Amino acid sequence: MTRRIIFPLILFIVMVLEGVALELLPHQLLMGAYMIVPHWLFVILIYIAIFYDRNDTYYAVLYALIFGLLFDVVYTGVLGVYMFSYALVIYIVRGLKKLLQGNFYVLLLLSAFGIAIAELSIYTIFVVIGLVDMPIETYLLNRLIPTVLMNLLFLIVIYPFIIKPMRKWGTELM
Repeated sequence: MTRRIIFPLILFIVMVLEGVALELLPHQLLMGAYMIVPHWLFVILIYIAIFYDRNDTYYAVLYALIFGLLFDVVYTGVLGVYMFSYALVIYIVRGLKKLLQGNFYVLLLLSAFGIAIAELSIYTIFVVIGLVDMPIETYLLNRLIPTVLMNLLFLIVIYPFIIKPMRKWGTELM
């Protein structure tokens, strides 16, 4: 199978698993004092941006647009929020990757930054259109920090399984 089929298939499966995780994870974990939002699709997009994309390719941004829109259609009901946020932040991460060497620590740093910026932009859009009325202090402490930490944990868990094929496919792209 070519990467043109593998990446969309992986992203689609991760998007479905992300939605299923919301149903399978304990309710207290998602809606208790701390609200955790899985951004697994976004984490895979960061892997693609850092370890697969080259300076002249924009696969991660294209996949962020497509799967962000699909995520909006399936899970949010407000078109464009995830599409815009994911694509913009992946584009920024791609730009920052050019300044840094692509290794595990840079992956952690850029992922934490990317997840935080994506989550903040989604929150800002939802506040502006009136779907969320949570105060920023509550949001930062009870949602943003736990969400970033739990998504970084997901990133670390999948690292051994995804890094070798991602680097291999990235070098084949040259």
